[in-house]
Amino acid sequence: MPQSRPFVLIDRDGTLNVEKHYLSDPDQMELLPGAAAALRRLRDAGFGIAVLTNQSGIARGYFSLDRLEEVHGRLRALLAAEGVELDGIYLCPHGPDDDCDCRKPLPGMVLQAVAEHGFDPRRAFMVGDKEVDVEMGLAVGATTFLVRTGHGHKFVAGTKAHHVVDDLAQAAEIILAART
Repeated sequence: MPQSRPFVLIDRDGTLNVEKHYLSDPDQMELLPGAAAALRRLRDAGFGIAVLTNQSGIARGYFSLDRLEEVHGRLRALLAAEGVELDGIYLCPHGPDDDCDCRKPLPGMVLQAVAEHGFDPRRAFMVGDKEVDVEMGLAVGATTFLVRTGHGHKFVAGTKAHHVVDDLAQAAEIILAART
């Protein structure tokens, strides 16, 4: 059986786009500097790219799933303008007390992406700005990165991440170097 392409799993808020408290307005979607270029380099090198995001604002009634789809449409449009296409956006719409299996740090979103794309999560890379992102990656055997953007600066001292990097661009450099 041929090896599937490796995947980079990316947290959304604070890792890919500027952190905004419960982002629900598509016009406020703003990519972090260098994020699209980093994704383009990964895509050009043959990596699959999936965004994994907890969105408890839905469960809390702050915005609807339809509104979130508008935000993700804007995200896809901003990335497309930079030559980047995502393989998928996976979300957990539940609150912290909803007892689901998809809320980070649980691996539900990763397992959904694996089911749809057939990649080995142990060959994947998880990039995020919170320790729950790192823990989710570790739960499936992925190589993990904590970025210092977004909330990342708060977790550096106690992180379990394999790598601590300044941003998504620096994570991409390490991922690409590891491939050679």
